[in-house]
Amino acid sequence: MSMVFQFRMLSDENDHFVRDYEVMYDMNLLDFHRFILRSLGYEPCMASFFTADDRWERGREFTVEDMGGGDSETAPLAMESVTLGQLIHNNRDRLIYLFDLFGDRAFYLELVGAKKPQAGAAYPRVAFEHAPAPDQYDPSANRDEGSIFDEAMSDFDDFNGEDGDDDE
Repeated sequence: MSMVFQFRMLSDENDHFVRDYEVMYDMNLLDFHRFILRSLGYEPCMASFFTADDRWERGREFTVEDMGGGDSETAPLAMESVTLGQLIHNNRDRLIYLFDLFGDRAFYLELVGAKKPQAGAAYPRVAFEHAPAPDQYDPSANRDEGSIFDEAMSDFDDFNGEDGDDDE
């Protein structure tokens, strides 16, 4: 029986950015990587997936290229040799997608659901998107996007903490 995983992807560079992906559970990580790049309009790049715990701490690494790490439990594995279904088993299971190895920039993916494939639907697909993706190469280009917190706090920019009254 085929199953479709529903992932929500977020960015710590832009609080407005959201992507919901629907992908087949037997898709390998290399194909998922390529799909993510296409969906974001990014150019091909070196990247890694990591398993992540509930505090987003990185676990096992999966790389685009086979690093030849041998049989070590901690050596990175090639993305093409691992499917999503081998890594993800429960709602709220997480992956970190490191798309900028030198800048340590990443997206955060969480399984938010699993369902039967919809008749006539093509997978993988973007089920929901909000806000543009962060710039692939220039993190400073994302500063204008701001965050919901920054927008709410901007109402208080003129407040300097002094009301002009002398409390002494």
